[in-house]
Amino acid sequence: MPTPRPFARYEWLIAWRYLRARRSEGGVSVMTWISLIGITLAVFALIVTMSVRAGFRAEFVSTLLGANAHVTVYTGGDLDPATGRVIRGMSDFDAMADRIKGVPGVTRAAPVVRGQVMLTANGRNSGAEVYGIRAQDYAAIPAMTDGQGDQGDLAAFDTGIAIGMGVARELGLAVGDKLRMISPDGAKTAFGTSPRINAYVVTQIFTTGSPDIDRLRVYLPFAEAQSYFNREGRADEIEVTVERPQNIEDYAQPLLQAGGPQAMVWTWQDSAGSFLRALTVEDNMMFILMSILVLIAAMNIISGLVMLVKNKGRDIGILRTMGLTEGAILRVFFLCGATTGILGTLGGIVLGSLFSIYFTPIFDAVNFLAGGGVWDPEVRPIYTLTAQLQWRDVAAAAGLSLLLSFVVTIFPARRAARMNPVEALRYE
Repeated sequence: MPTPRPFARYEWLIAWRYLRARRSEGGVSVMTWISLIGITLAVFALIVTMSVRAGFRAEFVSTLLGANAHVTVYTGGDLDPATGRVIRGMSDFDAMADRIKGVPGVTRAAPVVRGQVMLTANGRNSGAEVYGIRAQDYAAIPAMTDGQGDQGDLAAFDTGIAIGMGVARELGLAVGDKLRMISPDGAKTAFGTSPRINAYVVTQIFTTGSPDIDRLRVYLPFAEAQSYFNREGRADEIEVTVERPQNIEDYAQPLLQAGGPQAMVWTWQDSAGSFLRALTVEDNMMFILMSILVLIAAMNIISGLVMLVKNKGRDIGILRTMGLTEGAILRVFFLCGATTGILGTLGGIVLGSLFSIYFTPIFDAVNFLAGGGVWDPEVRPIYTLTAQLQWRDVAAAAGLSLLLSFVVTIFPARRAARMNPVEALRYE
């Protein structure tokens, strides 16, 4: 007589019969439902957690790349032949910018003058970082054209100053108001350096998507910034944006060659690298912690199967005397536990995916019911919290759940397979 193949049809039928058995028939339907619901909720929580973490990272990187240069090219300065002192910045900034624009993959190269100042208006003061930039380069910054809630006229940039929404809120400013900008490094006189105080009209209030940037940054026309910061004929650095900022390391060497022998580069990953590494560590730790929930839920399968084996001792003895092998009995009870794990995993994937896809309206509803303030951008680097469903996260959650469900099922299934049929039927 040929040996039946593993996981034959009759093994599935017996396992399905045991899963559907009522408690009065010796089944453990209550424990099965508890195991099923536990695995579903654990997989759901794992997928949602990883999706929210991925959304936070994507939103942070998008905000960072939309408002800041992908690469900054700068030099150590030029040597003044008259005094022998190093003069900050570069004098050949236009030629350097043209060379950098010729590098394949570079989309923008803009000379910039930078400085730190104090802003004052309406009896309030605020520190700020000034970026002096040409109007056409300012209009090419993605955050300046894509920002929601911007106020003012982008075309009027050359006639005043553009400030972040946080700066405007802190100083109580609106478009058309005046503010004073104070720098301690002002005009040089016979009695020393005196502070420089200039007044500017607010022509635009912008939002970049990052509260930190909107609280500190202002933009000034390039020629005005050169005069204000004593950089006549010079620029501090070249801001560069590229087509593939995620692969920024591929551009470093070509940019250095285009910049010249004294050029140095500083990428967005250099400035935000520590934060991104911290996010990676947090993502890994969250996955491990949420995996423990999946393990705890999978452990319920052991309880259900142990009770099932105990209640089905007579059936096991009869099946063994009918000719079923230890392997067949093991597979029957393995299928009972594995089916619970598979159904729970599928349920968790469906619920977790739907929750992640519709996370924004759900979050808005929770925020409304809570009276607002669930997500406070004042203490976080982005304005909104989003979820980004990534199929590799779904696959990792599903694989982990199935693996744990299959592993924990083996132990009670082996116990059933090794049960002595004589002992099982002795008292029947």
